[in-house]
Amino acid sequence: MIVKRIQGKGILAKFLEQCVRLLILKECKKINNLKINIISSSANIIKGEIQKINISAENINYKDLLFDKLELEGDNIKIIFKLTNKELYFKKNPLIKFRISLSQKSLKAILFSNSWNWISEVISNEVLNQEKLEDIEIINDELLIKASEKNINKNKEEKINIKAEKGKLHLRKKTNKKSIQIPIEDKIFIENIYIENNLINIIANSPISI
Repeated sequence: MIVKRIQGKGILAKFLEQCVRLLILKECKKINNLKINIISSSANIIKGEIQKINISAENINYKDLLFDKLELEGDNIKIIFKLTNKELYFKKNPLIKFRISLSQKSLKAILFSNSWNWISEVISNEVLNQEKLEDIEIINDELLIKASEKNINKNKEEKINIKAEKGKLHLRKKTNKKSIQIPIEDKIFIENIYIENNLINIIANSPISI
């Protein structure tokens, strides 16, 4: 078994973990409890192969996208690893599976940030037919959205279903069948999305490149 063969992790695997750590820290404005586990023999690493990589972290800020938890996994990854200058590149943009979780607090921070508030406009305009998103809450594992018209001091509220359809993120009003697709990068394929313990959990995969 692989686990037995590399039970004592080789120096190259440990060194590679540090290289990946530096790359992630460079990309994220904030990240806590970052754990990286590379499962591969030194011989495979020298040949440019990582058998398995697991990454987990908490309280992540990636380009003003806030996630409470992240779990990432990749198998049989081809790399170019230059030991002399600690440079690491992925070959053929390997497919990575990941799961992210975000709380109501993180969701609000994203939707009302300068970088991503255009999404809040899409939600308020196309789902509720209102001009401005006022608030969004997760209550009893349900999504509640509040929006309003300008110069009218009254909010419109709707419970919203959130689901994955054909790899994309969709929001649908519970009161009718009106649905919108939230724009995300084409390369990201969402396998499942659900709310549990008032956390939005997204399971997806995407090719990555460094």
